[in-house]
Amino acid sequence: MLMAVVLVLIVVGSVAFHLVSPWWSTPIASNWGSIDTTIDITFWITGVVYVVVLLFMAYCLYRFRYNPQRRSEYQPENHKLELWLSGLTALGVVGLLTPGLIVWNDYITPPDEATEIEVVAKQWEWGFRLPGKDGVLGTTNIRFMNDENPFGINPDDPAGQDDLLIDDDLHLQTDKPIKFLLRAFDVLHNFYVPQFRAKMDMVPGMITYIWLTPNRADTFDILCAELCGIGHSSMRGIVVVENVADYEQWLKEQITFSQSMAGLNKKIKSEVKLVSRIQDKQALFSVHD
Repeated sequence: MLMAVVLVLIVVGSVAFHLVSPWWSTPIASNWGSIDTTIDITFWITGVVYVVVLLFMAYCLYRFRYNPQRRSEYQPENHKLELWLSGLTALGVVGLLTPGLIVWNDYITPPDEATEIEVVAKQWEWGFRLPGKDGVLGTTNIRFMNDENPFGINPDDPAGQDDLLIDDDLHLQTDKPIKFLLRAFDVLHNFYVPQFRAKMDMVPGMITYIWLTPNRADTFDILCAELCGIGHSSMRGIVVVENVADYEQWLKEQITFSQSMAGLNKKIKSEVKLVSRIQDKQALFSVHD
């Protein structure tokens, strides 16, 4: 009897906690409302089964509690009950899998007009590369990756010369589909903005992707949702979703790959000249000595 009461209290407490829980999903800011719907369907199906099973157990504990005047009856088989249980289980499995498969099909099928943006993750920072005026990202190769060329852009590819390199906050335009090309420099990472719902692992040696359409102007945190080392918790970035005018203005302020390389070459030449002057002065002092 006591156990039956405990089971009922567990059911009531679980349902109440779910209804008043402060840990609901953050307000969505992308086109992936279908992911929320899929999660809600999963909650309903599993929640109903959870409540029914526990209340049935409580009923059995109460209804068939020990009575020395009553004898139990053993039924090794009940085909009717087995058919009902098999049918309901199959229906529940279909209800759990079908919405997810439908959403997954959309999830891996980006629209043709989606703009490609490359995201490179490494311990413990984010880097972003956007196509320039030609609308095409240049090719990359890991052998070109170094401190001066963190994206590994092929310097001989004309399509990569106007690519925009972002090592600060990422800006996105509202209501414009984006396909994120995800690369990891060192270990396993995961690109995740909770308000976008979409997330994907970033695996060294592979290019994975997700796509989404941001539909709410605001500032959001970029998180790494995969344990990537001691600095994992601090691996954060910022994504700013804004209107067309603000986004276009931000684009004009970014530097291209060719500008970055030109600035690097200028810096190298300046340093070479400085070293040369120091060496000349040292040689002059040596002569006087």
